[in-house]
Order: sequence, then C-alpha cells, then structure tokens
Amino acid sequence: MVGVWKGRFFRLEEHLKRFERAWKALKMSPSIDLPSIRQVLFECVRRSGLREAYVEMIVTRGVPQAGSRDPRTYDNCFYAYAIPYVWIQSIEKQKKGGHLIIARDTIRIPESSVDPTVKNFHWADLTRGLLEAYDRGGEYVVLPNQKGCLTEGPGFNVFTVYRNELWTPPSGVLEGITRKTVIELARNEGISTRVEDLSIELARSSDEIFATSTAGGVMPMTVLDGISIGKGLPGRLTQLLHKRYWEAHEDDRFSSKVDYN
Repeated sequence: MVGVWKGRFFRLEEHLKRFERAWKALKMSPSIDLPSIRQVLFECVRRSGLREAYVEMIVTRGVPQAGSRDPRTYDNCFYAYAIPYVWIQSIEKQKKGGHLIIARDTIRIPESSVDPTVKNFHWADLTRGLLEAYDRGGEYVVLPNQKGCLTEGPGFNVFTVYRNELWTPPSGVLEGITRKTVIELARNEGISTRVEDLSIELARSSDEIFATSTAGGVMPMTVLDGISIGKGLPGRLTQLLHKRYWEAHEDDRFSSKVDYN
C-alpha cells in the first residue's frame, strides 16, 4: 500500500518499483504495466476525493482451472482501492507511545521459506505473535528470528536508539518504504545509523524504540515487555525523525500531487 497525505502520494515510485519486484519474484504476470497501475492509483484517489488516503494495490495468483493446482496456469489478477488513511497507532497514542512485546512462543518464518522482502499476506506467524502480545498485556509485537535477533512486527519495521545510534534489523524484514525514508532522514541529520543484527539484549538496553509503517509513520514504543523504555515517553530522536518524516510528505522530491479536477 501507499499513503496519500494532504493530496499527495508519498514515494509512489518507490512503492511501484517494489510492487513490480514482488510480483516477478512470485512468478506472476498481471495484464497491466506500471504506468497503467500508476494511472489507476491516481484515479482511485481522484474519484474518492480523499486528501488523506490508504491506497492498496494487489496482485493475486488468481483463479485456477477446474481441478488444477499448477500455479503457472492461473490468471493473475490486479486490483486497487483507496480508503481513508489508516493509523495502526493513532495520533493521540503517538504522544505517549505504545507497549511492545517481544514474542517468546513464535519466531519469524525463516527467509528460506517465505521471503519477507516480498510483501505478502502470509501472516500466520505474525498473527500468532500478536495474540501472544495481547495475552501478555501488550499492544504490538516484534518477532525474533532463529538466532534470537529481532525482525519485524505485523505491518511495521522496528528501530532502536542505543547510545545515540540508530539500529534496525538488516534481514528477516520487509524493506519498508517508511523504513528506508527514516534511514535516509537520520543520516541527513548526522545520526549514526546501523543496519545490523539487533539482539533482544540490545533492544532491552535501548534508550528509545519506535516502529515505522506507511500506516502511521514513525510510531513511538515506550514500554517493552512491561518495562518503561528510557523515561517512558517518546524520545528525542524519535520525535525528531517523526517531525522530519511528515515534513517530507510536502516535499516535491518525495511526493506527487493528485489532480482532483
């Protein structure tokens, strides 16, 4: 999905390129090209009249021939829609932060089984982790991998701030467009940024933690496994990157204006 804010698509070309890489990796071939998809997305938003929108583009494997399980014979199907912008952490919640749980009972499905860089709806492990988070009094969950390092949560990437350095996992994650934007913005601010294995121990020693997603932007997490992070409020770097992220939505280098006429 891609976001529209104040009547402007944010990093649409990045989303389209990732979308194309994904369907090719899954050996699908929709009967529509990227320029046409781009036009469809703009038209969805124009017709809806929405200035803040959540715009989804999907390619499904499609319908098989009767009795066939051969995925090569399916007719792949593209569809798209625009709905009001979705927040997985509300604006009010962002002022105080969320409660993040590190899953104990579920690990992220290995990359050799399901490639996390290909956006998909294979959420069995993420859903199980989320249910565990609710059982333990949390609101959000991040899954570790087989090595005990953090990966991602349901629909979001994770960052920590440890000794004034920004950390985010290098693998086992969707390479989110918001994640990419935050890394770029942090480096522009002179913040040391490490895309390296993020151990559970390091996360628990961090001064700040936040999640990133198109559906919410930069989302502070102020409690980890029932224990306050830092001062229990959104930290300095989290707030700075939150501000820079939303400023970028009005920057012509990152956004594309919708013509509603």
